Amino acid sequence: MSLDDPARAPFGEADLPWSHPVAGGLSRFGRRIKQGDRRHPWVLDTALIVVVAVMFCLPDLVDDDAGRRHGFDNSFIHLHWPATIALQAGLVLPLLWRRRRPTLAFAVIAAVFFVQLGLGTWLRADVALLISLYSLALHGQLRRLPAACAVTLCALVLFFARLPSRVPVLDAMFILVSTITAAVALGLVIRIRRAQLAVLRDRASRLEVERDQRSKLAAAAERTRVAREMHDIIGHNLSVIITLADGGAYATDLAPERGKQALLLIGDTGRQALGELRRMLGVLRVQTATPDAPELSPQPGVADLDALCARIRAAGPHVVYRTGGDPAALDRGVQLTVYRIVQEALTNALKHAGHDTRVELTVNVEDTRVHIDCHDTGPSTAGTGPAPSHDEGHGLAGMRERAALYHGTVTAGPAPGGWTVRATLDLTPLDAIGGAA
Repeated sequence: MSLDDPARAPFGEADLPWSHPVAGGLSRFGRRIKQGDRRHPWVLDTALIVVVAVMFCLPDLVDDDAGRRHGFDNSFIHLHWPATIALQAGLVLPLLWRRRRPTLAFAVIAAVFFVQLGLGTWLRADVALLISLYSLALHGQLRRLPAACAVTLCALVLFFARLPSRVPVLDAMFILVSTITAAVALGLVIRIRRAQLAVLRDRASRLEVERDQRSKLAAAAERTRVAREMHDIIGHNLSVIITLADGGAYATDLAPERGKQALLLIGDTGRQALGELRRMLGVLRVQTATPDAPELSPQPGVADLDALCARIRAAGPHVVYRTGGDPAALDRGVQLTVYRIVQEALTNALKHAGHDTRVELTVNVEDTRVHIDCHDTGPSTAGTGPAPSHDEGHGLAGMRERAALYHGTVTAGPAPGGWTVRATLDLTPLDAIGGAA
């Protein structure tokens, strides 16, 4: 039986206590009281004193025969009204401090209670002792609560000890323990509930901060990814276009056909760069697909490396491309990473080694690893001039970031006869890596 089925559920949502209209009204009333208490904290304490005075102090002043009517004529005496008012004030007025100084309020009320017992009288305002005990459990230091309970117990024991012998001892002890337990339990329950709500509010605020931080980190990561893609797209194609433009300008006077061919290659490279930019911006732009929306070409992969090498060859360098294993079987994400790393390596070779260099490119797939090796021989004048400088800019950083997505590494540096870039991608699943660790 599913509890989600309302017909078979043991009770519906309407049967829950907090779903009752009375509970909702009490909850709203409680929230209004809390809001008013935060603005005017003295109002609630004053209202409590007024209620206690009306309910428990006025009857003792109006009814002079209260003790005889309750059967306490042989146990307690009736004081004159000035003494009664003084004792009532000592019991009720300290309740003004019950939240700010709960221990002091309880101590004063307990002292007045013992003075009252010493005088041999009792008052209905003695209920203030239980109210102060409740306030101490709710607002005071818990290490002082056991002592306060002991003092209250002693006070009530002395009170019941003066009762007539016809009052059953067990009944008196039951009332005694029940009143103390009720006051302490009510204060502790409310205190625990407030602490839980405070923890929930703090946790909610921390979750909001954590959510904002995650959003900022995600935005930063997305900006980094977009910057890396834009660098790979624009940097590569601009390098090819610049090299073709320089070669075409040089060949215009000597061989006009070569200049025209260079212009055609520049146009093809520019159109490809524009297409890649449109695809990139189309992914970033949130838009609703329409029937007449232009189709976006897929992300480049290993199959596009031949065309990439052809564009580099058109700019001058002699590129030799070899593969091993089955690169076409790689995941599309891995193929994009391989393509971008190769693209950046060839772009660096074109930019730093010049159009007369020879580039040997190898992409080899072995089990769960992909090895990329790109070696250029440098410019044809390397023997007479300084060695080409492949300073680490955004390109190498982007290659390392891409390789790190697959637990790979990228190394770049001088090698015999030129410059070499090596990258290794680890395609081992994460659960296998975690199990091996």
